[in-house]
Order: sequence, then structure tokens, then C-alpha cells
Amino acid sequence: MWPDSFSLKPNSIAKWSYDQGVILKGIEGIWYATGDKKWFDYIQKSMDHYVREDGTIKGYRQDEYNIDHLNNGKVLLTLYQVTKKDKYRKAVENLFTQVKSHPRTKQGSFWHKKIYPYQVWLDGLYMGQPFYAEYAKLNGLDDAFNDITRQYVLIEKNARDPKTGLLYHGWDESREQQWANKKTGLSPHVWGRALGWFGMAMVDVLDHYPDNHRGKDSIIGILNRFAKAVSTVQDSKTGLWYDIPNMIGVGKNYPEASASAMLAYTLAKGVRKGYLPASYLTNAKKAYAGILKEFIKEEDGQTNLHGTVMVSGLGGKPYRDGSFDYYMGEPVIVNDPKGMGAFIHVANEMEMLKTLPVAKGRTVLLDNYFNNEWRKDASGRNVPWHYIWDEKDNDGYYTLGQVFERHGAKLKTLKAAPTAQNLKGADVYIVVDPDDTKETTKPNHISQKDAATVAAWVQSGGVLVLLGNDSARNNIKSMNVLASKFGVTLNHDLFNTVEGSQFEQGAVDVSAAPDIFPTAKKIYVKELATLSVAPPAKTIVTKEGKNIMAVAKYGKGTVFVLGDPWLYNEYTDGRK
Repeated sequence: MWPDSFSLKPNSIAKWSYDQGVILKGIEGIWYATGDKKWFDYIQKSMDHYVREDGTIKGYRQDEYNIDHLNNGKVLLTLYQVTKKDKYRKAVENLFTQVKSHPRTKQGSFWHKKIYPYQVWLDGLYMGQPFYAEYAKLNGLDDAFNDITRQYVLIEKNARDPKTGLLYHGWDESREQQWANKKTGLSPHVWGRALGWFGMAMVDVLDHYPDNHRGKDSIIGILNRFAKAVSTVQDSKTGLWYDIPNMIGVGKNYPEASASAMLAYTLAKGVRKGYLPASYLTNAKKAYAGILKEFIKEEDGQTNLHGTVMVSGLGGKPYRDGSFDYYMGEPVIVNDPKGMGAFIHVANEMEMLKTLPVAKGRTVLLDNYFNNEWRKDASGRNVPWHYIWDEKDNDGYYTLGQVFERHGAKLKTLKAAPTAQNLKGADVYIVVDPDDTKETTKPNHISQKDAATVAAWVQSGGVLVLLGNDSARNNIKSMNVLASKFGVTLNHDLFNTVEGSQFEQGAVDVSAAPDIFPTAKKIYVKELATLSVAPPAKTIVTKEGKNIMAVAKYGKGTVFVLGDPWLYNEYTDGRK
């Protein structure tokens, strides 16, 4: 990787470029997979080269209305959610101002660039829509998803070849461009990387859709038609996609690395998320094997990615006519950032295949009823926080959720009191730090009825995880209504305190609990409530004679209890 700022050419000025966002989102996946802080530090350092304290961005001009320049906004959204530094929020708002005023076609789709009026390229869906969707999710802009959905629907309607199902590289609403078909407005050819951008745009934007928004089904439908089409032009010999995918064997046409990586990523993630039939994983695996064989080379002590076309566009100066000869004339280079970023994305997906079977088909349900805290965000809007799946700062469970998902589990949140019906289908139910009046004006206390319902669910085979807190931070009385059903009581105390950064004071030996911790010998958990334990529960971890963790076998199920929320991001994302 580049040691400092982003630049393809030695001694040249690093530009605000979408290429970097592709790489950094891939590195974000590595960070969450490893918990190694160096990857987060690289992401932050890379963006800090551009983002000033007032939120202005070096090299970015809104008045250019270049859809490509929004792509790095996804990285800034991550940085703001993780660090809560205001400069990242301001930079995001700076970019979103462009979204609000970006020129559109008469139908309502974003122009690719101000200098390319009335044109929509497949590339632009990746550059703009996932950023738009994530911003909308974080800021409660539910109506935005109607707009986002419409733009996917329109590009399929306008650019899809009814015979092959493939989408052409670009569409000109005005029909004024030399490259545009005067009847359809379409460019002459299907381009591999454009298909890759569009595929990634779909599987990534779906991460941010509300579950009940009908647009989600619309995009999944487009994705399924797309997957069927691209799989028919995957080269049967190499598993790769060609630069012009539907013209294999013609002239100088060649297998292209970035398109192959992007489409493999699209299919693999689509299967993992349940958007696509499992059969498409075969296509993704074959493509990945082809990438490793044809494009990844060990040379001069480093790993290089060969086979990525540097750029292909339409129009501009000098004019690009979209002909076959034009595409074949663009240079193919080593370690192009678009190819590298796409490869990192698909490599992340392929690495998950090793662990996905572990919890495949299982659902992890996180309580957000007994723990139901709200706070005002930077805009003054009330938002949920504290031990929830989507929260990426120190206090959330985002990293833990990533671990579950990488092992094949599905995440859900329960915003109501537990009943037999809403616990149905859950394999694991996690209850964390129930609220008291210091945290919520009207807390939902755990009742005996709630405890009986949960106990019956455990008895039938459920796994219950109770993560309390020390007496100063937790409604222990409420938690004990449930914990006592299984022989455990959280004590009103504060144990295992840590002074400043003397983290070793929080160490706990877990070598006596190999069933729960088969590889770890020592963990870090601080400022907790100790436990009183009686049958059917058993203590599994102690320190200085105090009970730290307990497990109860209850009917067909299991209960795990710890007097600390423990596995929130501060403990798990590696930054501290």
C-alpha cells in the first residue's frame, strides 16, 4: 500500500479520487475481520490528508458536480460514526450538499458529471447511491429511499439489453452524444467494469435499506436479473469476465481483473446476504480462483495485481466514442487502485466462506426494549444508542455483530417485551444492561411475566446471554428478576477496577473455562458486578475468590451471565 497519501504517480499531487474510497472500504472489511488497529489507522490517516478541521476537503469542488467525488464519503461516514469527530461530520455534510443539488435527468437520475450532461453511467450508481443511502439511514431521511430506488429502476429500464439482460456502459437522455444510439441513447457496448460497479452498487446499497421498504425488493429483483445475465457471459475456461464481456474471443478482447473481482464480490455477497440463490456462489468461487491464477503474482518480494484496465469512459477530450477499438486501446496496468480495491473486497468475502457454516441459519436477537437509551445527535435529532448493532462508536455492538455475521448468523433487534411469538426463530437472545431512570425517563423493567416467557424459551433450547453492569450503571434489580430464574444474582458491587491506562488490572484468567474459551487464556473485563451463584447455574470464571461468569443448563437451553456489557466496540475493534 501507499505509505502516506494517495497518488498513482511518484511526486505527483494526491487528488480527491474515488479510487481511494474503493480501497479503503476494502480495508475497512479487513479491520473488522482482524480487529487490528493498524488498518483503521491507515484509513484515518488517508482521509486526514484531505479533510481539514472545518470539514472542507482538499481538492474537492462541489460545483464540478462529479458523482465520482461522493464515493469517499462512505469512508468519512465510517470515520464519523467510529470517532464522533466533528470534522468528519462536517465533511460528510459538505458532500451531501452536492447530493441535494446534483443535476438530474428529466426522469430524475443523477447526471454522471456536470461536464457530461443528461448522461447516466453504470459507474455512477456505485459512486453516489450507497453514500446517499447510508447518509439517509443515519439521518432519518426515509423518503430518500424512494429516490434511490427509482434511480436503480431507471437505469435498468434505460440501459438493459432485453436479449442478453446485460446493461450498457452509459445512457444519454438527450441523444446528443456521438457515442449514443439516436433511438435508445445507449453507448455501443457493454463494459465489464461498468457491470462490476453496478453489481457492487446494488449489494452495498442494500446494507442501508429499511427492512420494510418496498424498494429493497425492487433492487433485489434487479440484482437477480443482473446475476443471471452476467453469469451467462462468465468465461467457462478461466472463470473470469472479459473487458467486453459478451464478446469473448473477438479481436484483442481480454480477461479483465477489476471486472472479475467486482462481479465475484457481487455474487458472493449477494448469496451471503440471502439476496441471490446459493448456486451463484459457484460462479464467485470460480472467478476468485481465476483471479488468483491469472492476475495475482509474487514479484520482487511483493504481491502484485495484473490485468486491470486503467480507465474507460465515454465522450470527453480527447473524445471517447465507445467503440470496441476504443476499449481495446486503453492501457492495462499493474496495481491499479480500482482493481486492488475490488480484489480486497472479494478476498474479504472469500475469507468468510471458511467461517460462515459455523452459525449458518442461526439468528442472534438483541434486546432493545429493556435497554432502550436515546440521545440527541449533532443535528438535535433523538437517536437510539448504547449496546445496539448499528452503533460503531465505543459504546455499540457493531463489531460483535460483524463477528456473528462472519460466522453465518443473522442479526435482529427486539424492540418489544419478549413473548413466545417474538422469540420464535431466535437461537440466541442477548439482554444487556437494563435501563433505570438515570438512563431512560420511563424504563421498561423486566417483569416476572417476562422472565417466565424467556425461561420457557430457554427450556425449549434457546441460548440466553445476560450482560449486566456494575451497580452504579445498571438496573441490577431488573436484571435479577430474569437472572434469578437460572440461579444467578448480580451483586450490588463494583469489582475489577482499572486505574487510567493500567489495563492489566482488568485481566481475568479464563483457562478454567475451555468450553467457553477454547483458545483464550486471558481476557480483559473491567468494572463489573460480581455474581452469587446457585444451582442450576455453575461458576465458570473467578478472580480473587469472586464469581465473574456463570453458566446454567436449563432444559434444552443454556444461559450465560456476566456482570458487564463487555463485548462492545471499545473492547473489540482494536483501536484502544
